[in-house]
Amino acid sequence: MSATTNTLFDVGDLPPLGTVPARMYASVLRPERYGPPATAFRTEVVDVPEVPPGFVLVAVMAAGINYNNVWAALGSPVDVVAMRARRGAREDFHVGGSEGSGIVWKVGAGVRHVRVGDEVVLSGCRWDEDDPDVRLGLDPMLAASQQVWGYELNWGSFAQFTLVAEFQCHPKPARLRWDEAAGFLLTGATAYRQLHGWPPNTVKPGDGVLVWGGSGGLGSMAISLVNRMGGKAVAVVSSPEKASYCMSIGAAGTIDRTRFDHWGRLPVADSRENKRVADGMRAFGRAIWEILGENIAPKIVFEHPGSDTLPTSVFVCAPGGMVVICGATSGYQADVDLRYLWMRQKRLQGSHFANPAECRATTELVGAGLIGPCLGHTYSFEEIGQAHQDMHDGTQAPGNLVALVGARPGEAAGC
Repeated sequence: MSATTNTLFDVGDLPPLGTVPARMYASVLRPERYGPPATAFRTEVVDVPEVPPGFVLVAVMAAGINYNNVWAALGSPVDVVAMRARRGAREDFHVGGSEGSGIVWKVGAGVRHVRVGDEVVLSGCRWDEDDPDVRLGLDPMLAASQQVWGYELNWGSFAQFTLVAEFQCHPKPARLRWDEAAGFLLTGATAYRQLHGWPPNTVKPGDGVLVWGGSGGLGSMAISLVNRMGGKAVAVVSSPEKASYCMSIGAAGTIDRTRFDHWGRLPVADSRENKRVADGMRAFGRAIWEILGENIAPKIVFEHPGSDTLPTSVFVCAPGGMVVICGATSGYQADVDLRYLWMRQKRLQGSHFANPAECRATTELVGAGLIGPCLGHTYSFEEIGQAHQDMHDGTQAPGNLVALVGARPGEAAGC
């Protein structure tokens, strides 16, 4: 049984295990503050959410930082507070954070597979387990009820306590600190699904894989997974420092995208500008050959920038290969020259996060030390807004980013 208290605990302090405070600190977004993330996020005191059947209250030790809450802070392309209000939600604020590490603090009725005191990492999507399609065997990531926790859904990990469904809890790798454990699952499982989840286009030994944004959290996990699967990762970067980082985690080679200027949507066919862009794509393809070998194109292109890069991705992908995309940080309206898609029989595949089996596989790979958590930088709780600002501006450290919540710097696992 859980006890309750009206005491408000400082960030970094916890009540006795199982004692649930009525109020907590959270890093909050409100519509009237939408704009630059550094000022949009503000620490406030809010109610600790109730725990319905099938749900779990987790004391957050550290929270992962991801691009979705850059969008939430900007209020664009979706106003997440207004979106939830249209569905009947009462909260006029947003507590973001779509991954994290923590301690199970209270369990709702019917929870059977986690207990108070368990150390867990949290996956970032939720769906209705009674969804008829899910019950008939559909991958839950394809279900209409699937939503992103901490973005489309409220009560994410940027708070002292967070509310998750039981199936979002995965065992925390014991060898990792709280901050190391908080930032690998969203990027790692997303990359795992992109590289492993769309047969027959999966990474095989010797395959070249072009990884956009190689030094970011998503790219870092992709490079690690490509190596573990026996492939050769070609990382696209924007500076010598980022190239050095990618090589240090196992990239076969790097390409500095600032050497090229053909990015963006396709110009009018048969124009002088179209020829310039085509020449840029060919030059980029030759840079890949210099790393993989003459006339060897990547079997998989690991995409997430979107508008700026997709035309090139489709062009350089090997015949019969796959461009797999999970985001659109440079814009979601993109062009494709369909001649290369159909005549070279390439595949353009959307991919969104990961199902529970893919999350568990990723957690077990990290837990066994077969891939690393790729932790880049750890922020304080009060720096959550700045962390998103750095990500928005492209000035963040390489690797995954996290913010401490209940944990103190350097703190290992343990209640």
